[in-house]
Amino acid sequence: MKRALPSKREPVNYALLLPVFLLILVGFIAQYGAFQADPTVDSVFPLLKKQLLWTILGILSMFATMFIPINYLWKLTPVFYSLSLLLMSLLIKFHDPVMAAATGTKRWIRLGPFSFQPSEFMKLGYILMLAYIITKKRQQTQTSSILKDDFRLLGAMSLVSLPILALMFYQKDFGTSLVFVSIFLGMVVVSGCSWKILTVGFAGLSIVGISGILLVLTEQGQKLLSYLHFKPYQFNRIHAWLNPFEYADSISFQQARGLTAIGSGELVGKGLTNLQVYVPVRESDMIFTVIGEAYGFLGTCLLILLFFYLIYQMLICTLHAKREFYAYITTGVIMYFLFHILENIGSNIGLLPLTGIPLPFISQGGTAYLANFIGIGLILSMYYQKEKNEIET
Repeated sequence: MKRALPSKREPVNYALLLPVFLLILVGFIAQYGAFQADPTVDSVFPLLKKQLLWTILGILSMFATMFIPINYLWKLTPVFYSLSLLLMSLLIKFHDPVMAAATGTKRWIRLGPFSFQPSEFMKLGYILMLAYIITKKRQQTQTSSILKDDFRLLGAMSLVSLPILALMFYQKDFGTSLVFVSIFLGMVVVSGCSWKILTVGFAGLSIVGISGILLVLTEQGQKLLSYLHFKPYQFNRIHAWLNPFEYADSISFQQARGLTAIGSGELVGKGLTNLQVYVPVRESDMIFTVIGEAYGFLGTCLLILLFFYLIYQMLICTLHAKREFYAYITTGVIMYFLFHILENIGSNIGLLPLTGIPLPFISQGGTAYLANFIGIGLILSMYYQKEKNEIET
């Protein structure tokens, strides 16, 4: 028997889809500006056509994910995590040597004319696996949290994190490693762990982070970090971050040009077809500089507000989640998006070191772009399954 909801709510969360589609539109506009200002690009439209194909594939993946019932998602989580980990492990033998030589990282697998990053799918598998572990552990205890149970939970979460961090260390992809760390920390906070553990843990991480920066800035510290397999390009990123214009002709060329481009946009920008400052990799890691130069301070503020609205809608979904598993998944997806947004924009405006993190739905399409859609699909799935269950009895 079927009954209609009194509020007649739709099973699709359009409030969440609105900022997503607006960001896709902004992404196409920014891509057009980046490509038409690039002297190495002969024709803009083939590249925009490729972006359109990625967008169509992403939207289809988003809605396909939305329709996955929670019981299937629960059962498939360990499988998806294992497959993602296996895919990342293939990089040890089959990473793209051309991209490795160009970027210094071993994070791409090439299949003919196509290349993809297994770590992007691993982020989603990791979120699902952590949500699975937290839900299972909390269901097993069914009592108020005690330190012994919290340590067991943290141990289980760390156990599935260590293989990923080891593979990220092999890939030399420090930026993506930080995404996994942010997801882990966010999900630990909402897992119900004791505040005593959280306080000690975050204090320890703060000390390690500050100490790491101080070590980079001293000669003896760099020797110690080199002994721990840190590479010169990683030290250069810190120096380029702290003194972008001092090394504008060498290690901080990209940052310095990006800051110049954003600054030249002033209040309202110079227009999309009047971009004059050359910025390397503008269609991907430095896409925010296109908005800054073309639409100025006002344009960048509007984009940031749009991202805030996206995160706000995700938070609303999390707060209304009726199942713990979904609540933890949405928390992981929020941390994933939040880190990408803060790191990309922060590095473009000089607040954070440049780590090669793309801006969700704005940067050029690819594996990361597809993962953005699937992440949104996981949140839509929570809303769709809840409404579907209320409609059908």
